[in-house]
Amino acid sequence: MEELARELLQKTRKSKERYEELNTLVIDPKIIADNKEWKKLVKERSAIEEVAFAYDRLEKLLKELDDCVKQHDSETDSELRAMFYDEIGRLKGEIEKEVEEIKVLLLPKDENDDNNVIIEIRQAAGGEESALFCSVLYRMYSMYADKKHWKVEVTDLNETELGGIKEITFLVKGKGAYSRLKYESGVHRVQRVPETESQGRIHTSTSTVAVLPEVEDVDIEIDEKDLKIDTYRSSGAGGQHVNKTESAIRITHIPTGIIVACQDERSQLKNREKAMNVLRAKLYDYYQGQKEAEQKQERRSQVGTGDRSERVRTYNYPQGRVTDHRVNVTSYNLQGVLDGDIDIFIDALAIKDRAEKLANA
Repeated sequence: MEELARELLQKTRKSKERYEELNTLVIDPKIIADNKEWKKLVKERSAIEEVAFAYDRLEKLLKELDDCVKQHDSETDSELRAMFYDEIGRLKGEIEKEVEEIKVLLLPKDENDDNNVIIEIRQAAGGEESALFCSVLYRMYSMYADKKHWKVEVTDLNETELGGIKEITFLVKGKGAYSRLKYESGVHRVQRVPETESQGRIHTSTSTVAVLPEVEDVDIEIDEKDLKIDTYRSSGAGGQHVNKTESAIRITHIPTGIIVACQDERSQLKNREKAMNVLRAKLYDYYQGQKEAEQKQERRSQVGTGDRSERVRTYNYPQGRVTDHRVNVTSYNLQGVLDGDIDIFIDALAIKDRAEKLANA
């Protein structure tokens, strides 16, 4: 273990040195004047901060161990030797814990983990019942965000006459939002007696959830010449106008054909800004998917076709249970889950993800 600890100390030395360098750079007036460069360096520093701190802790522990071993070996008093021996054992235990933590920190990290997140929920199999379940899922994520003290902003909403949601796009703002909610992508299946059903038969319906990190200008640039921008009047279910001005925005990215819309704000300028955020996230996902064929956990593979068989989680109302099929974790507190208590699944998925990365490291 000591040999591995010293190897890890060497591996993390460059991160420690770069962290110290970045601490100097981010307070340089010339860097601060270039906001784009400053944000890039601050993000880089944040990404290696934990490794730098772990380096300091491990270096200190190894030095203490070396000193303790020397004192133990040179000591002639049996009681003092026993005391040093116990201290050596304690230090080795601390070093082992630190080594395990550093091994995790050195795993490839998703650079978007600290970002805000854009979530799309869409009606899939099951007609109106699927749309009604979309509204349940939106409420669940809203309540989860509230528990984390994150902010939710709806950018686009298409409702049904009965209060369901055909599709909704919303932004969750909060540090680390993507690191938690990225595991929610996929097909969510509900088994219950539909609110529209009078015979009392249990139906199975699905809704799809896609999760994308919000990315900033530093991540992707969009040429205005590639955009087709349309304005229209915001409207709700049944075509009822939310306002009488053409404040809603629809943006088409001509090279890729990607279309986004926003009608949440009364200001056309604000709607455009929100729509551009969503477009930026979708383009980032699109180009990442082209560059890395193995990255198939983004929107298209997340959503699939919406078929009942492509499920990540099942919400069974008659039995009051929710099961996540990826980690085989079940909660029998259905109402609690629907009220936003979904960490039981997210924690299990994060542990599985980390274990798989460690096994492949």
